[in-house]
This record gives sequence, C-alpha cells and structure tokens, in this order.
Amino acid sequence: MHWARWGDPTEASALSAATLGLVGAAFGPAEPCGTTQLADVRVPVPRVQEPLLSELRDLLGDEHVLTDHAARVRHTRGKSTTDLLKMRAGDGCDAPDAVVEPADHDQVSAVLEWCSRQRVALVPFGGGTSVVDGLTARRDDYAGVLALDLCRLNSLVHVDVVSGTATLEAGLLGPEAEALLSRHGLTLGHFPQSFEYASIGGFAATRSSGQASAGYGRFDDLVVAVKVATPIGTLALGSAPASAAGPDLRQLVIGSEGAFGVITSVTVRVRKQPEVKVYEAWGFSTFRAGAEVLRQLAQSGTTPTVLRLSDEAETAVDLSQPDLVRGGPAGGCVLMTGYEGGGREVRATRDRSTALLTELGGAPLGEAPGSAWAAGRFQAPYLRDSLLDAGVLVETLETATSWSNLMTLYDAVRSALTAALGDQSPAILLCHVSHVYPTGASLYFTVATKQRENPVQQWATVKAQACDAIAAAGATITHHHGVGRVHRPWLEAEIGPVGVEILRAVKQRLDPAGVLNPGVLVP
Repeated sequence: MHWARWGDPTEASALSAATLGLVGAAFGPAEPCGTTQLADVRVPVPRVQEPLLSELRDLLGDEHVLTDHAARVRHTRGKSTTDLLKMRAGDGCDAPDAVVEPADHDQVSAVLEWCSRQRVALVPFGGGTSVVDGLTARRDDYAGVLALDLCRLNSLVHVDVVSGTATLEAGLLGPEAEALLSRHGLTLGHFPQSFEYASIGGFAATRSSGQASAGYGRFDDLVVAVKVATPIGTLALGSAPASAAGPDLRQLVIGSEGAFGVITSVTVRVRKQPEVKVYEAWGFSTFRAGAEVLRQLAQSGTTPTVLRLSDEAETAVDLSQPDLVRGGPAGGCVLMTGYEGGGREVRATRDRSTALLTELGGAPLGEAPGSAWAAGRFQAPYLRDSLLDAGVLVETLETATSWSNLMTLYDAVRSALTAALGDQSPAILLCHVSHVYPTGASLYFTVATKQRENPVQQWATVKAQACDAIAAAGATITHHHGVGRVHRPWLEAEIGPVGVEILRAVKQRLDPAGVLNPGVLVP
C-alpha cells in the first residue's frame, strides 16, 4: 500500500463534481492539504545497529533484514485517519529500527527468542491495515523496535475437501488466499472492507468481521485450528471440530493482537464458491423500523448472506455515490441484502426473506442499488483520502450491543458525537448496521467535519467522548476493529478487574520479557 494513503495509488481518484458540491455545501470551500514526500518523513535514529543487525542477518539472510528509510516508513503505524494525518505531516516517530521477514514458523520463533534475549520490542505486521494504533509499540525501556513482516508466510498449506477446511499461512493477504482456494473451487467468504490488503493472521489476531458475516460468520467463527509462535515455545491448538478438553485456548489467541504470540498459520472452515450472487435494496420508513426487521430476520433462521441497514442520514448522504438516489422520494432508510450460494439455496432464502421483508413493511427498490454497493464496497477508504486532501476530517468508530439496547446506544453515541463536535463547522454523522446476530447487532458510525489546526487532537477528543458513551451504555468498545492502543483505556470497564488480571497473567507467562507489541491490548 501507499505509505501515507490507502491501497494502490492508481486506484485513487479525485472527488467527483457531485461530491465536491456536497463537501462545499456542508463545510464550505475545499481547502487542499499537502503531503510530505516519503524521503522527507522524519524517523528516529535506529537503536538496533551492528553487531545486532548481523545476528539477525545470520538468522534470516541479508536480504530479509531491511533498514532502509522506505522500509521503515512503510512499516510505521496502520491506516486510521490519525495514522494517515501523522504520516502526511512527515511524522514517522514510531518507525521501527528495522524490518525482518522470516520465512516460516521456525524463523519466527528464532526471532522471538532473539528479541526476548536482547529486549527488543517486536511488532507483528501483516497487511498493515490496523485502525486502532495496533502497530505502534511502546519504546520505553527497550533496546529497540523491530517490525516482523509475515509476507513470506504466504502458502496454502493444506486443503481437506472432505472436512471442508484449509490451512493458510498468516501472511497471505485476502485476495491471495481467495485465489489459492479458488483453484479448489472453494472460498473463505470473509470480505471486510480491508480485504484487499489485510492478512489471514490479521483477521485472526483482531477478530475481524466481513461484510458477508450474516451468511459466512465472523472470522473467529471460521477458525478450526491455529499455530502460534510464543517466546516460550509453540502453541498448536485445535485438533477436533469441538472439544470438552478444558477452556478453548484458541479463543485466547484469536483477538490477542500480537501481544501473546505471533500467529503463523490458521486452519479455517471453507465452502464451495457460490454459483449465484444477488444483491438488492429495500426501503423502510425509519432506522428504528429497519432495525426491528433485522432483528426478526436474524431470529427467524432466514438470514441473507449480506445485511446492511443505513440510517436516515447515511441513506440521504452517500459520500461515495452522491449521484445515486437511494431512498426514493419518501426518504427513510435503505437496507442492502445479498444472497450467495447455490441456485436453489439462493432462491429459497431469497423467497423467504422477501416474504418477511414485505410483511414487515419493506418497499422493494430493486437490484441496482444493491449491485452498486457490492461493486464499490472496497472503495470507501480511497474516498477518505480524497476528502482528507480537501481538508475534511473523516473517521469511523464501531460498537455492538443487544437488540433491546440498540437504539438507546445509537442515540447515546450520536448525542456524544454531536456534543464533542460542539461549535465545529457543520458535521455529517452517519451510521449503519452491517453485522447481525440472534441476540444483537453492530453499529458503525462515520463522522465528517472540517479539519482544524490540529486534526489529530481534534479527532482524539471526539473519539474519547464517543467511547465514554459506549462504555456507559454497556456496549462493547469494539466489535471488529480490535483494541490496540486506542481502545485500551476502556477495556477494563468492559472485562472488569479480574479480566484485566487474567490478561496480564497470560502476557507475563507467554512473554516474560514483554517484547511482543508492548502497549497494545493489555491494560
């Protein structure tokens, strides 16, 4: 990816005339913001130097220990708006001293042992798509910081067609994994917005949730087995589809964000590639009415593969497709539905869903809006870059709660965001539901406002008040982005002091020297 933007620069495009018009109407004339050149990014003097670098080269080979400026910059932080703003300003103060590229599990283990012995902090790096400051190690009291790039762990290790499983190495990016599985007529079905650049290991380490989670499940639902390198040895978990052999330790590793060990391979459930994919939209009078429909769908056992309900604001103001009339003349909210699978399966699910949606007051809007959403679902981060270029601050936050608490949480977070934005220029607040369960659902908010003199602090203030509201409402501080450093201050309120002690005890036992991603996850 681009070092200070999202994705492939050739895929980026300037704001359309319609979007510029929307931006101007909301925030005033665009104020272009410049970006520092890569060569001018300021990085710290590396602490890890010779003869330590020679020891790493002996472990991995000369070409797999990178110390050049570009490699260090490209492994600095993730892709949150705050990360991008800092990089655009030339602030590379969190750059690692060096980047190491192990070839396999044994080399990962060797690097862990070396870091523990030398007290060098180590940040596991997959696709670099973290949006919660999950790739920024605490440097205090460490002899240096390394980024452990897993790009060479990129193989499909094994496919068990009979059992419906596949073992994938952790460094595979989403498209690479799908391409390898497609040769066997299979798919993982995990397509988060970061899909094109996020890694298999990252999906597991952050409890990722894809946009088709209603049909395929979250990534943690798909994990059958996992192999992890820790400073005290290898952890290989998952020998059966289900077990009563004590607590499920896989769940201790999934979501651990590189703080307990480095995931090197994952065995996941796979399924046949879908014969049919159909997306269509439905209109509802209000967000509350649409949310009730989602609840009934989720609890009925008739769930489309994709469900995404936009609130009134997101329906009316689609920053990515301002020319597309989505809500119709009556306004209201739009629900995107998607069906994937065999032809007979899709027809049956679609017929049952259509009957229920019609019964509950839905107005069919046809396949065009759904197809447009499906075609552009990976483009939103590029739009964020273009808006940042125009002086607009755009960022997201997400949470989840029970159905009975969903609208209370929605109102609380919107109120907190409105209060936090205060006297700032008119802000756009959007929200949608994109992950549903029989017991509850997620809420995903987008905030857009004019950048102030210090946009990093501007967003930090807004984000903190929103997180306070989420915690006060009894919801989770994160549904699928992870904890990182950004959400860590609110984690104890969610898991309690005993939960914190458990995390600290596991960290101390698996990583006695505390070198694995220090400062991330564990309060």
